[in-house]
Amino acid sequence: MSSNPSNQSAHKSANQPVCVLVGQSIDAVTTATVLASLDQVVHLYADEDALNQTLATYNFEHQLQALWQLYMTKKTIIVLPIPSDAKSVFDASRFNNSRIDEKEKEGISPSLYWLFYPELPTSWTGHNQSSLTDEFWINQLNASSNPQVPLILSGIKPLGVFARIAEQCQRPWVYYVPFVFLQDGRSYTSMLIPMLWLMGEKTPNSVHKIGLLQPLMAGAKQAYVTDISTTEFARSAIMSMLATRVSFMNEWSRLADSQGVDITQVSTIMGLDERIGKSYLKAGWGFGGQTLPAEIEALEQTYADSQHDNHLMQAVKAINADQKELIFRKFWQYYDGNIEDKTVTIWGASYKAGSGRTSGSAIHPLLSLLWSYNITTQVYAGEAQAELARLYPSHPLLQFIAEPEQGLNQAQGLFIMAWSIHQPIPIHAINEVAVPVFDAQNLLKSAQIQTLVSHYVGIGRSK
Repeated sequence: MSSNPSNQSAHKSANQPVCVLVGQSIDAVTTATVLASLDQVVHLYADEDALNQTLATYNFEHQLQALWQLYMTKKTIIVLPIPSDAKSVFDASRFNNSRIDEKEKEGISPSLYWLFYPELPTSWTGHNQSSLTDEFWINQLNASSNPQVPLILSGIKPLGVFARIAEQCQRPWVYYVPFVFLQDGRSYTSMLIPMLWLMGEKTPNSVHKIGLLQPLMAGAKQAYVTDISTTEFARSAIMSMLATRVSFMNEWSRLADSQGVDITQVSTIMGLDERIGKSYLKAGWGFGGQTLPAEIEALEQTYADSQHDNHLMQAVKAINADQKELIFRKFWQYYDGNIEDKTVTIWGASYKAGSGRTSGSAIHPLLSLLWSYNITTQVYAGEAQAELARLYPSHPLLQFIAEPEQGLNQAQGLFIMAWSIHQPIPIHAINEVAVPVFDAQNLLKSAQIQTLVSHYVGIGRSK
């Protein structure tokens, strides 16, 4: 496996097969970069604006960004606009593109196609993406390209969709790879050496047909290959279980509040039981990001289509939504509702530490509720500042601060929403101004809480 970019030549042979990718999400960008690290040439068809937004949103992924720029410069990765007609991607004539040098066009042939949902344009899929009869690209793939070229699908859709797409594709080598392994902050490494490489195949025992992915499977801590339907089901079950564990702990955190029990100690004890394990037992403001919410939405569609009840995941979704407002209610109760025109400081905005994304983060309902009371918000957003500024341009009650301590002496409350594990929480700064702390992620350790001179409120734990 060649993962050292310095070992790769600046120009590939004209007869070098290329990996043809379609998409512009972090999944697509990471895949393109990893394939380039495996000495592959990648043609990535992407919406340019959406791709640039992905790269800007994930600017905290320093290793990925550096390799991406390197491979773009060396033309190991070539980005091309997504045409409205899928046929021009699957046809050999697609290489008649001004962004590809004439010498490079000679003898080029695809080694695989990799499509990322839901990033395909509606001109490919139709406006009703739940109906496979509108998947226009399938007919164009069947009519246009060598049926021996493998096709890989990735993304989150209702259960069974990818299996049905695979059946409609008139080629034996169709695969489904869910990105259950990708981790914010270390996307490149988590794909190059995944925790779990899960793959579905249309034709049994055919993974040897995509030999260029064998290094990823060999480097995975766990690898499992089965049929596509089972892989879809496993993907959804994994994600739904993680969401359920988070919501279970948040439900119990409210009971812990009423009983005067520290939920963090309960989590520690539960983690000692090997039948349960330690992962996803942390009470806080809930889960966000894109994957878990998208999975729950897709599962809801599956249940609706199959006319089965979905009581558990409906409860998980409701608990998660309500949990995101809980820390505000604790702030409101602390001041007996007298919160108008105050100033607060907020540390962290991303949906989890180490990320620059705020999708599904509790920062959004918190800001909305605070602003409804004309409360000035001083936000130390870190890596998420660019996205937050783009979402709330020139809001009169939103002030970004460069350092956590900045303006803390003016605040009547400190909300801790996310915090890097590599940065110590400045307890001394909190104590200097004795500001009440509202810890939405239970980030302060018990010993730190004991040193506070001010009031502390957590999730299922109080001073």
